[in-house]
Amino acid sequence: MGIGSVYAWSTLNRPITAALPSLPWWASPPYTTFTSALVLLGLSAATWGPWVEKRGARTAARLAALCFSCGLVVGGAGLILRQPLLLFLGLGILCGIGCGIGYIAPVSTLVKWFPDRRGMATGFAIMGFGGGAFLGGYANAFLVERVGIANALFVLGGAYLLIMLAGSTLLRPAPAPVRLPDDATPSTHASIVAEGMTRREALRTTQFALLWGMLCINVTAGIGILAQASPMMQDLFGRTPAEAAAVVAIISVFNAGGRLLWSSASDIIGRRNSYVVFFTAQVGLFLLIPLFAKTGAWYPFLGCLLVVFTMYGGGFATIPAFLADLFGSANVGAIHGALLTAWSVAAVAGPVIITELSSRARAALGPGMSKVAIYDQPLQLLAALLAVGLVLTLMVRPIRR
Repeated sequence: MGIGSVYAWSTLNRPITAALPSLPWWASPPYTTFTSALVLLGLSAATWGPWVEKRGARTAARLAALCFSCGLVVGGAGLILRQPLLLFLGLGILCGIGCGIGYIAPVSTLVKWFPDRRGMATGFAIMGFGGGAFLGGYANAFLVERVGIANALFVLGGAYLLIMLAGSTLLRPAPAPVRLPDDATPSTHASIVAEGMTRREALRTTQFALLWGMLCINVTAGIGILAQASPMMQDLFGRTPAEAAAVVAIISVFNAGGRLLWSSASDIIGRRNSYVVFFTAQVGLFLLIPLFAKTGAWYPFLGCLLVVFTMYGGGFATIPAFLADLFGSANVGAIHGALLTAWSVAAVAGPVIITELSSRARAALGPGMSKVAIYDQPLQLLAALLAVGLVLTLMVRPIRR
């Protein structure tokens, strides 16, 4: 929940801009904060994944707590000293590294503790990441209003350090894996999973490439909507900023709940079938949103949005169990870290697709023209990407040496 507060950093954008009003566009939030942190999340998870497996989850969680908390403090110092580079180093780099290490540490542990309920176990952890946005948004607004943006970052840094260090003490190594069945041979998928592939072996497989593409597409679609959720509701349905902000808070709840719901369901229906549902349903939902906008159907639109975000969160929570099913749990943290580079790519691609295309459509409007169609093209493009994701999912097969 501590590192998950990064999802609520949009509440810090305007206070940071007000504190540093003369920033060029490339040095202003969300580029120096949210986008940079998510890019570093994926890159640091890939880089530090083997180290997490070697040193253990508790040590990794402590390092994540230090990086994330120090990042907030350094960012606050950058605001006081009016130094954009310090802000970028703190919120963009250090917090991003803390997010990446802290994201895989509990997930890799839980996958090993609950081999028969991998989806549900990782869903609980990753639900915390989604839930951090809900609590973090209110904490950010409360502190900024009372003590200012710089002091708010100092307070949050101290609070998250204590919370995350306390959580790290609860992590324990899982028991040794069960013995191979007597009839297993080195060429069967069961033996491969029980032994656990190394990260290098896993990265060379077609299955890893397919899962990378699936996660990248699912995140690109979801984070693209997330980046423009509030403006979209204001443009398409005339909602006020306050009304849109309330819906964004509800979205975070569905995002968090979907992580537990869908990952638990994947224990029953299977990981691949879960992703088939994600992509099939979202293709239809992304195409329905423009139709609901044209007819002013607010509640059907809201229903589409909330379902999309359960699947956005569910995709994150299901992927660690999917990796363990395919490659074994011995090195799942390192393999998961490498896969999270897909998140780095999607964190840039999703917002760019929906922001740039909608901005061009808005610029082409004449005076007084309706804005109801400005999101049609980006939503249709994202629906086409989701269809590609469905094809990739259907291509996933168990590994054979």
